[in-house]
Amino acid sequence: MTVDVRSPETGSPKMTDSSLPDWAFPPPGGFTAEDLDRIPHLPEHTELIDGSLVFVSPQASFHTRAVDLLVVALRQHAPRELRVRREMSVVLGAKQRPEPDVSVIRASAEQSPEQTFYRGEDVMLVAEVVSPESKERDRKRKPSLYAEAGIRHFWLVENDAGRPVVHTYELDHVTGAYVVTGVHHDRLKLSAPFEVDIDLTEIDGI
Repeated sequence: MTVDVRSPETGSPKMTDSSLPDWAFPPPGGFTAEDLDRIPHLPEHTELIDGSLVFVSPQASFHTRAVDLLVVALRQHAPRELRVRREMSVVLGAKQRPEPDVSVIRASAEQSPEQTFYRGEDVMLVAEVVSPESKERDRKRKPSLYAEAGIRHFWLVENDAGRPVVHTYELDHVTGAYVVTGVHHDRLKLSAPFEVDIDLTEIDGI
């Protein structure tokens, strides 16, 4: 089960009488994006949404294979000035640091092997593979955050009997919201943000 814990003070967690770390009892104010790099012993893939910590449960096979499929295919198609990353957090604001399943960033955003996040202005595309426990975030809150940050392209990947269905969206700069550009079942063929042609049925062999 995904656990959403409102954010606490920064610093090393201390054990309380209830054997919970200190950050399980948040004071007013919430976490900031920078805090995720300073708090020790956070679970892997912890996200920050609206100042709250979001802990992710173990992923199902479909989720892992769908991410693998997209990462490999996007790296084959991406221009030299872009990079494809999986499960790297993106700072969108002081209290927003989601971790897209897949993101396409500008190569110039890669500053060092030790960096732990990218900034929204360097992201061209984000993709979220919907998990049963994160449907609301993947379908509603996270796309809203990505749009507000000006990320031009968003893909939402749904599970249809073990096959990915990819809903593609592009940012409308007039409304500041995403508009759907297609729903793709067996083949994902697009010209933006760059030429892409992905056989979605290849997930069967992964």
